[in-house]
Amino acid sequence: MTAAGAVLRELGAAPLLPRTGDEPPVTIPRDPAREAAERELSKPMYHENDPSLLQRALNRFWGWVDDLFSAASGATPGGGLGLLVIVLAVVLLAAALWWRLGTPHRAATSAPALFDDRPRSAAEHRAASEAHAAQAHWNQAVQERMRAVVRALEERALLDPRPGRTADEAATEAGRTLPSHTDRLRSAAHTFDDVTYGGRTADEAAYLRLAELDHDLENTRPVLTSAAHTTPSSSSQGAAE
Repeated sequence: MTAAGAVLRELGAAPLLPRTGDEPPVTIPRDPAREAAERELSKPMYHENDPSLLQRALNRFWGWVDDLFSAASGATPGGGLGLLVIVLAVVLLAAALWWRLGTPHRAATSAPALFDDRPRSAAEHRAASEAHAAQAHWNQAVQERMRAVVRALEERALLDPRPGRTADEAATEAGRTLPSHTDRLRSAAHTFDDVTYGGRTADEAAYLRLAELDHDLENTRPVLTSAAHTTPSSSSQGAAE
């Protein structure tokens, strides 16, 4: 017997067949009986084994997923097997493109200029970078420190002041007179580009590497290109003599 039937029986709802005996049957009108049954069935004792709200939501979600795949497999040649083949083909194609092209970093277009239209000295760029670093604004700190590095090289006449120079160009040109720091200069330029144009986020370690590079460059004597070319010929001439 169902819970509703038991409730109706306990409440004395009108029986289907008249009862025999001396006492007249106890009857309750249909609407009050229904309302009484609803009140009775709303008690927690009848819902102890009901699924939770999360379970009902999951059941609806998986039902929706099942309907979706059923509709897709019905519209795909070969049914469910055909849908599986198509999904695997798409996954393999995406993996092949990822392997061939690699992770996208920056756009292939030319990088914008390193400096803006406000000429400032290396000391001013350093002060700005330190102020940003004190507030943990690492992106801005990295940008200003890289600008300080390049401006300091221009002030030392190791780079010609040239508007529109990019960070990569500055690193390549500076590496000719400071060959011991070529790799670090290129790494600093890549960090600057990643932060400024690639949507990356810098951290304290990246800023400290740039600050250390700036300090080391200040204490490094350049290798003059003309001297580098004349030294071997002079030594060869001395050896011949």
